[in-house]
Amino acid sequence: MRRLMEITVIAGPPESATADFLAFPVTAEPSLGGPGSTLDGALDGRLGHLVQDGELKGKTGDVTLVHTLGQLGAHRVVAAGVGKREELGADSLRTAAARVAARAGGLRGGTVAWALDDTLPVAVEEQARAIVEGTILGSYDAGRRKTRGERLRAIERLCLIGPAAVVQPARRAGIGATWANRCRDLVDAPANELTPAELAQRAVAIAGEVPHLSAEILGPAEIAEARMGAFLSVTRGSAAEPRLIVLRYDPPDAREGVVLGLVGKAITFDSGGISLKPSGRMDEMKGDMAGGAAVLCGLGAIAELAVPVSALAVVPACENMPSGTATRPGDIVTALDGTTIEVTNTDAEGRMVLADALVWARRNGATHLVDLATLTGAVVVALGDFYAGLLGNDDAWIAEVRAAAEESGDHAWPLPLHQTYRRYIRSPYADRKNSSDLRQAGPIYAASFLKEFAGDGPWAHLDIAGTASLERSRGDYYTGKGATGYGVRLLLALAERAAA
Repeated sequence: MRRLMEITVIAGPPESATADFLAFPVTAEPSLGGPGSTLDGALDGRLGHLVQDGELKGKTGDVTLVHTLGQLGAHRVVAAGVGKREELGADSLRTAAARVAARAGGLRGGTVAWALDDTLPVAVEEQARAIVEGTILGSYDAGRRKTRGERLRAIERLCLIGPAAVVQPARRAGIGATWANRCRDLVDAPANELTPAELAQRAVAIAGEVPHLSAEILGPAEIAEARMGAFLSVTRGSAAEPRLIVLRYDPPDAREGVVLGLVGKAITFDSGGISLKPSGRMDEMKGDMAGGAAVLCGLGAIAELAVPVSALAVVPACENMPSGTATRPGDIVTALDGTTIEVTNTDAEGRMVLADALVWARRNGATHLVDLATLTGAVVVALGDFYAGLLGNDDAWIAEVRAAAEESGDHAWPLPLHQTYRRYIRSPYADRKNSSDLRQAGPIYAASFLKEFAGDGPWAHLDIAGTASLERSRGDYYTGKGATGYGVRLLLALAERAAA
């Protein structure tokens, strides 16, 4: 379990803060308004000279460090660029905070203080959330298994200089970002360590950490007894046994009539099965369980913050491997709801495990469903690594999910799900087929398949193949190569909206 970074809020002038690093935002004009102007005066105009010399520019991600030489309680003042004022938003502030965190971690770590700026066109409460998230996410170290080389030093304390109104937003952001980093730990874990059984044990541990959260784990016999034929078809080639992971969150003050159903794909390693993937970059397929990790950690954050809404997490966990017992292309299997499925491609396995999980969640009381899955490479081609694809069966629910995505910084963009796409999933031999020979509308095809199993009631699907794990940094500094923790903050925001 990752220790929550200590987060405090203090009032008073920024020059009074005692810290290893005292940061403040500066726009790309550049302008030393707000705390920048105050600190410039306390430092005898040294910041203003840097502006005049062109050394302090304020571009997004720029960091200019000035030693105070005992003039202030802080050892260093850091001017953190947030970009053009007219383009300023939470993402800019997350980036700035992550850059400061990286610079601090590369030196001595310790305490970072941030002066909030009420002259910016972003409310101080939103500034606080973004700075906390950027600091925690930007402090993540994916190389924790390395035994040699320099490591980033820990930031032990983050101090926000601002009004008391930011205390609660800062606490919430800290918990959400910490759970997002725990999600990154799961997604980055190697498949020889994080088997389906081990993921189930991690889920049990999560349930034991927070009130009103319980776990139920179904093994192979129980999965078979439940007649989850689509799920079991994916597991047949692997020596690692599958698990159906179920977490239930039942707070005593939950909103009546709403049970949020969170379903996450958790293929702990995906070789493609008999439809074997190319060897290049197959190592990245340890992260094909990012949707399941987001659901488990998202519900952990929801429970820790005591959000008053009931929730049910369903995570089908297994490996997809080739062997003499593996499902073959052309096999026909029967899903939990009785639907027969022709398996035309064993590498279209995510939709198979999700099909049974969606039915199971709906049968067990979920009124509003959302699933997260690293489902298609095509969504990466369409939307890249910043937006997940968003599809569903209910416009109002899609709007809620999208609003939660934008609020949280886990961005999503809607794609169409017109009924005409259903023709792609028709099979001459079974009720449905799991893949199409046509290289068209890949994310929509997959969502059209899932829609058949979503049942009655609102359902949304997030294809997170581009956003869950990155090949390279996208330049925002709070993510880098590897897992991003995508979906945790989104689900927390969605639960809060569902509870309202």
